[in-house]
Amino acid sequence: MPNVSVFDMNGKKVSDIALADGIFGIEPNVSAMHLVVVNYLANQRQGTQSTLTRSEVSGGGKKPWRQKGTGRARQGSTRSPQWYHGGIAHGPKPREYGFDINKKVKRLAMKSALSSKAAAEEIVVLDSLELNEIKTKEVVKVLSNLETGKKVLVVLPEKNDVIYRSARNIAGVKTTLVNTLNVYDILNCDTLVILKDSVAKIEEVYA
Repeated sequence: MPNVSVFDMNGKKVSDIALADGIFGIEPNVSAMHLVVVNYLANQRQGTQSTLTRSEVSGGGKKPWRQKGTGRARQGSTRSPQWYHGGIAHGPKPREYGFDINKKVKRLAMKSALSSKAAAEEIVVLDSLELNEIKTKEVVKVLSNLETGKKVLVVLPEKNDVIYRSARNIAGVKTTLVNTLNVYDILNCDTLVILKDSVAKIEEVYA
């Protein structure tokens, strides 16, 4: 059972916490994490790109010149793909890039991502994060005290607009909730800052 230190907002250690072995201490499954990350990125694609085929481009109804006798290649329309202003052959059309993944694979990928961060000692547990007003400077100070990396993911137990609005303008810093936590964000950050209450919720959800 991995043990990590719990820090306060000043970066001082206040206690230790034992993380659940079944969530933070498993052998990471790389293929499951890869599949979930590919799925996440695919779901972000809008798929709205569209081109016009030769039947959708206006004009081109008249045969440009007669079939034989001109010495030029035979042409039936000025909207064929080889013509300037012609239609696009095999161009992109609106489509859905997303695909479904088995729930068990998603859970395995989440546990693998959390375990990989714990094994790399890139998880910082914060006792609490309380701000009286929206102050970006305060969040920067807290992260500096914790000696985090450039890319930080802060996991909050519940919605907090003061923290969210204080942190959203800091480059490389992202806040998320336990119920919106995803594998891509976990793997994409240098340091995973989890509030103590969030640890309990994560263990409750993925136990």
